[in-house]
Amino acid sequence: MKVEPQVIQIIAEQALLEPKDVSRDQTLEDLGIDSLGLVESIFAIEEAFDINVPFNANDPSESDFDISTVGSIIAAVEQLVKDQA
Repeated sequence: MKVEPQVIQIIAEQALLEPKDVSRDQTLEDLGIDSLGLVESIFAIEEAFDINVPFNANDPSESDFDISTVGSIIAAVEQLVKDQA
């Protein structure tokens, strides 16, 4: 299963954008995704890939999940999927 297009699709849905308008170097803030949108994105990613994302919604900076850019989210999800295999 390809991680990148699916993660971009989930993020695009949260941002109310087309996937083609989401790039790896954008931040969620660039895309207009707030903290609630972030949490919803994380849930959608967990469900889509059947993984558990190490993310603390109350203190995102304490999470072992890099949400700094779309690309970092893709890389983190790829690693989680690989670790679970």
